[in-house]
Amino acid sequence: MSGEFFMVTLDEITYPLIYGWLPLDDVLATLRARPVDVHVVLTGRRCPPELIELADTVTEMTLVKHAFRAGIPAQRGIED
Repeated sequence: MSGEFFMVTLDEITYPLIYGWLPLDDVLATLRARPVDVHVVLTGRRCPPELIELADTVTEMTLVKHAFRAGIPAQRGIED
């Protein structure tokens, strides 16, 4: 909200919304109140329609190929 960052990514935010751990109305109010030059990227499946309505751009991704299906297990992420 300070405008310090030009982009904020809320990765997999739809899950806390779907399970009721985070109130959708609070998220919507925060997004509406953010500085106009701050871009927010939300990710996750089963996005609430209210977020889709508020969004400027919505992308739906379709799985084509996944390493897990080829027997490659999950791997740790890269850390500093």
